[in-house]
Amino acid sequence: MRLDVRADWPTAIDDDARDMVVAAGVGRLETVEQSQRHRHRKAQLLYGVRGAINCEMEEAVWIVPPGSAIWIPGDTPHTVFGSGDVECVCLFIHATPAARLPPHGCAILISDLLRHLLMRASEMPAQYDPDGPEGRIASVILDELATAPIENFRLPIPSDPRLRALAEAMIANPAASSTVAQWAAGVGMSERTLNRRLSSEIGMGFGRWRRQIHILLALRWLASGRSVQSVGLDLGYESTSSFVSMFRKAVGQPPGRYLAR
Repeated sequence: MRLDVRADWPTAIDDDARDMVVAAGVGRLETVEQSQRHRHRKAQLLYGVRGAINCEMEEAVWIVPPGSAIWIPGDTPHTVFGSGDVECVCLFIHATPAARLPPHGCAILISDLLRHLLMRASEMPAQYDPDGPEGRIASVILDELATAPIENFRLPIPSDPRLRALAEAMIANPAASSTVAQWAAGVGMSERTLNRRLSSEIGMGFGRWRRQIHILLALRWLASGRSVQSVGLDLGYESTSSFVSMFRKAVGQPPGRYLAR
């Protein structure tokens, strides 16, 4: 992963170390160029302290706002990059199946307790006594991760080339007022075929898929410091209140309150 790191971030991670948690400190993700697709033997947790973390893996894209984390299982090919001024805590984790950690990539809501534990872990040495204070911190982190709520920040990307082209077009122009039939025609499909293939490949119809695109773009833009009003307008909503209503229904809180968490 490309990292513009602070001087106290270790320059290398021993992927063969058997520690339960290997903390890589607090650093900054580059915002211009995403990392080359790569994998780690250990699982990786990236907790966003500031800015949005973008991750591509398992035929999906995650955009994770500050206060949440992206979980990348071991040996999972992925790319990571930041949106805006991104600061994050990076942990590499070796754990047995008994730890009950998520088997697939996901976004995790970080509680206040877990946040403090992650910040403390970022100060731990790469090698520590598993029976000492650092080992107990690592154990509690694993316990907290096993029960942490999963957040719906995943945008599935279909394998069909035409559907992938459609996703790119919708992301590039999220405010477009085109109908479903018009979007479908743009990639050489009928509306019925489009919905059938989306349902078959990603388990959702066009309307829900498009709403998920809007939510993830909103999270990326809001985390970079843009106003709720400008984000709503750029997503094509006629008023700020209609955008806030959509966001609240999807996420459970209005955007201002959500990010103030």
